[in-house]
Amino acid sequence: MSEAAPLPPPYELSVVIACYHEAGHLRDSVAQLCETLDATGRAYELLFVEDASGDDTAAIVADLVRAAPHRRAVYHRQNVGRGGTVAEGFQLAQGRIVGFLDIDLEVHCRHLPSILAAIDAGADGATAFRHYDTSWRPNSLLRQLLSRGYRWLFRRLFAVPFRDPEAGFKFFVRERILPVVRATQDRGWFWDSEIMILAHRAGLRVVEVPCRFERRADKQSTVRIVRDVWRYLVAIRAFRARSRRPHA
Repeated sequence: MSEAAPLPPPYELSVVIACYHEAGHLRDSVAQLCETLDATGRAYELLFVEDASGDDTAAIVADLVRAAPHRRAVYHRQNVGRGGTVAEGFQLAQGRIVGFLDIDLEVHCRHLPSILAAIDAGADGATAFRHYDTSWRPNSLLRQLLSRGYRWLFRRLFAVPFRDPEAGFKFFVRERILPVVRATQDRGWFWDSEIMILAHRAGLRVVEVPCRFERRADKQSTVRIVRDVWRYLVAIRAFRARSRRPHA
């Protein structure tokens, strides 16, 4: 008796939306994202992972998923961190392609068709390579300089071809990326870099697509520069230590 052929994924695309203190822009950003996704003609699902925000984010998520069969939500009782949140969403996703984008849309969802086109052309994954706006606001300029410094350090420490590993706009063929996701250990912001390194080591072909980054003036960042630079350095050291172990 022959085995039945596996059923195709119920969705062509799963978009994981990691939510932490997003109340000020979440409804509008989701509306823009759905407009972009509807225009692609692909069957898609939205998977919200709410990471114990201290504002009204959880209530807004509950309203957004109500009576919408292609939207699901997970609510954390304690904060897990960006990496753990996105990794959980990837593992719960059902689409043939899975990915996430920062829902503040500082890299706008209008770039999503270009990301998907790279995967349709044969890549295992595609991520944003951010080009910054020309703002000279002191905080914006400092963030740009730190980001470029991190890119330089990353390329010096890890033998991978990526120019913008920490961009919060990544999509992959789900069956190819899930083993990589399960191998990640960082649960904070370094997860973005970790999954890129591990994907490259696993032989996945991941391409970077130029995308414009535009800082939102109406959004208070959850990033704290001194604290997060230190956490990045600690995470890099921990990852390099894990990589030297015989079983890594």
